[in-house]
Amino acid sequence: MAGWLRALRKTRSIIGRVFSSKTNLEEMAVEEIEEILLRSDVPARLTMKIVDELEFPTRKASRRERLTDMLIKELGETPDFHWPSDKKPYVLMLLGINGSGKTTTAAKLAKKAMNEGRKPMLCGSDTFRAAGSSQLKLWSEKVGCDFVGGEMGHDAAGVAFNAVEAAIEKNCDVVMVDTAGRMHTKTPLMDELPKMCRAMNKRRAGAPDEVWMVLDASLGQNAVIQAKQFNEVVPLTGIVVTKLDGSSKAGFLFSVKNELHVPILFAGLGEGEDDLVPFDPQAFVDALFDDEGSTESPD
Repeated sequence: MAGWLRALRKTRSIIGRVFSSKTNLEEMAVEEIEEILLRSDVPARLTMKIVDELEFPTRKASRRERLTDMLIKELGETPDFHWPSDKKPYVLMLLGINGSGKTTTAAKLAKKAMNEGRKPMLCGSDTFRAAGSSQLKLWSEKVGCDFVGGEMGHDAAGVAFNAVEAAIEKNCDVVMVDTAGRMHTKTPLMDELPKMCRAMNKRRAGAPDEVWMVLDASLGQNAVIQAKQFNEVVPLTGIVVTKLDGSSKAGFLFSVKNELHVPILFAGLGEGEDDLVPFDPQAFVDALFDDEGSTESPD
């Protein structure tokens, strides 16, 4: 719980006025609750639903109980993800815009795979920038796993194909394909993604098995808009949320499940190698309500 409390400190600096146990929700004006929820990027649809329930309760319970129950229910259940052992290599493709944290996330996922007894391979398919995959190569050396990368100007789909082929030859269990950061509005770069999928499928039928998007929590609702665009080009199977520790807009997570119908699988609670944790809706909401948050202020 300490990790979630620390990570959500900035969001609590806004939303804690409602969630602190020192606040009497029974006496607070619903208009004030509504304003605070919206400022934290809780979607308008859910905010209106909460306000209606607070004004016209459908069951006998305190406002606090009804509010927390609604938030947890909105997030839904998160699948307990583990790397499958019956399909080799299991191929994961990571998508996202520039600076979302894809490369660091790929490395952390590789370490998690190793902790589960799997043999991972990291693939740096960023061929749009000079030395675009060099950071991931450094991470592979730090983690201690195999790496395949491409030089600037090379065909990203070819790099992905080569990575799957190398993983088969080296008997790797998992391949994490870190794609180049790209804006969802850049059509030529977005068109590269289906091409990469087709290339991997040629080498191992059904690949990629997972397509996860890495979302920067500091972008709030804009991150959801980006994910929708990516989802239309390459259907997503999961979401990883990064930089929660630097965001005051963590309320946008309530939009992810409802609008994308894709599970939030992991959350980045910090910069450390072990700060990527399975997303826990209960811990997320509990951290928002924790008393510690009522006295904290953002940096």
